[in-house]
Amino acid sequence: MTARLPVFPLGTVLFPGLVLPLHIFEERYRALVRHLVGLPEGAPREFGVVAIAAGWEVAPGSGTPTPGGGGVTLHEVGCTAELRQVTELDDGGFDIVTVGRRRFRIADVDDTATPYLTAEVEWLPEPAGTDETADLLAARVIAVFRQYLGLIRPDPEDISEQLPEDPTVLSHLVAATAALTVADRQKLLAIDDTTARLRAELRLLNREAALLRQVRAVPVPLSELASPPSPN
Repeated sequence: MTARLPVFPLGTVLFPGLVLPLHIFEERYRALVRHLVGLPEGAPREFGVVAIAAGWEVAPGSGTPTPGGGGVTLHEVGCTAELRQVTELDDGGFDIVTVGRRRFRIADVDDTATPYLTAEVEWLPEPAGTDETADLLAARVIAVFRQYLGLIRPDPEDISEQLPEDPTVLSHLVAATAALTVADRQKLLAIDDTTARLRAELRLLNREAALLRQVRAVPVPLSELASPPSPN
């Protein structure tokens, strides 16, 4: 099943169930928000968030913002953002709050029909349930994720929050909140199977935790590691 969606290229990856606040100041995206707000009652007010793979975003008509095209290259898999809250600003812009809803794969991008990009998308499958393997992996991911949080958050109270037990919800939360690269997050978003996503996250979390432990073992202040060496 396919659909046509407004598309918002961003330098981040959105996952289902995660909150994404945005400050809308460009006129083309102001037009997008006005379009969504003006939809009939009950119509889905959502647009596609797609991470930029390379280049920079260009105004529609001045480039070819498609996967593999010129101007900007978009990743093929994105997630819809459902509009939940809109605050209109005095300058005509908007502050909006959205929530990730469903994943999709881009089939075709149009940069001429509207002031903002639109895309023909194919909806990606979401698991209707989980198996015993996913449940076991979820428990392991929770344990490793807490250890990882303990390395990046010195205050124990910062890691006391309750993590979701649902394997799919957990996999999206970990992917969105761990300090991963856009490329790593994009790979996780593109995985259809919850079990496979949790396995990938275990590998990534163990990798990141090992790197953090190695950095902490270096006998110099972390502040010095974050600064370029002095030429003097």
